[in-house]
Amino acid sequence: MALAWIIIGSFYVLASLGAKGHMPQRLWLFLTSVVVISLVMHVAVRRLAPNASQILLPIATLLNGVGYVEIARWNPIRAGYQALWFLISAVGLIVTLAVVRHVRDLDRYRYLTLVGAMGLLVMPLIPHFGRNINGARLWVVVGPISFQPVEIAKILLVFFFASYFAANRELLSTPTQRLGPRNIVPPRVLLPILFAWGVSMAVLGAENDIGFALLLFALFISLLWVTTGLKTYVVLGAMLFGGGSMVAAQLFTQVHARVSLWFDPWTSCIHAGSCQLAYGWFSIAAGGITGTGLGLGQSGNVAEITSDMIFAAVGEELGFLGIILVLCLFAAFVGEGFRIAQKAHSDYVRLAATGLSALMGFQAFFIMAGVLRILPFTGITLPFMAYGGSSLFANYLIVALLLRISDESSGERRGGEIIALRFD
Repeated sequence: MALAWIIIGSFYVLASLGAKGHMPQRLWLFLTSVVVISLVMHVAVRRLAPNASQILLPIATLLNGVGYVEIARWNPIRAGYQALWFLISAVGLIVTLAVVRHVRDLDRYRYLTLVGAMGLLVMPLIPHFGRNINGARLWVVVGPISFQPVEIAKILLVFFFASYFAANRELLSTPTQRLGPRNIVPPRVLLPILFAWGVSMAVLGAENDIGFALLLFALFISLLWVTTGLKTYVVLGAMLFGGGSMVAAQLFTQVHARVSLWFDPWTSCIHAGSCQLAYGWFSIAAGGITGTGLGLGQSGNVAEITSDMIFAAVGEELGFLGIILVLCLFAAFVGEGFRIAQKAHSDYVRLAATGLSALMGFQAFFIMAGVLRILPFTGITLPFMAYGGSSLFANYLIVALLLRISDESSGERRGGEIIALRFD
């Protein structure tokens, strides 16, 4: 954590020197806020989950800090809101650790989590509450507060998928029904989970959000494969994805626009004015290997540089080395999450940890791949780094839940070792 503080503070100073030629005016306020908030989270983790992993929180803090430096560099007003959400997210992490004492207890609320997730997904479609921003109807506005309910819904869906897959693992893994010359899994076992997935996709389609639709689809297929180990589900998922993509490209305007931009961004830039992606590439190209230097980039003309395209801002000012740093941090986070999942003592908790880790990894991959044109650009936020209060809050909830699972697994293992020693 101390290393994260040093890197964040150094980046903040360098960004101010590069952009303004002088030290930041509120340097001590910034450093004090970062250190105090993250230190309070660390102390809370040590008290509420003493056996938890010591890797996740420092990684999240470092990613959050690097992202904040870029946000403050390009949009100081948004940086102020992001700092406030950092404080709210820290409170959310502590409250989650205090309330959720045993993640395995959440298995009792399988269908309640599904109902909650569906309710949150539908909220942006409610008149006078939902808002359409940049073609996607994902926002809910209540007075001065606006948020994206889908950020919390995706976490609830992870727990529903984990609960259902854990309860029906044998049925999903063993083909028992005859279909011609082959045995297949009974369709009735797949109906509830396919229904949940289908409704989620339909709602997200109605909201014109292909990013979260793709995210939930990848999460669904990956958890199904992890549960059963059957490659048939992966092939079936690829076929469903291919067919669904062709249909969506014809039915949904935003999907068609995203695919067209993916195939030919230059024509889209010239005729439709959609230059966000092209300008982002110019920024990354200008960064080269070592970057232009913090505060010395020229990415101000890139639309949504502090949210959708913050990866391009990092690539310009920190260069290829900065991109590698970000990739390594996300890889370390997801790898630690999978390690926590492997040590879990029940199928439900193991799948929940796997789903939460995969959720973070898929989200980071999809937005980075979109910026680099490996996949169509979806516009979802880069976890911890991009501007967005709802996303930041949800990401810290994921950290808290993974820490709780890590603490449970370590505590149970140590308790078993003590019992074994006494028995000996």
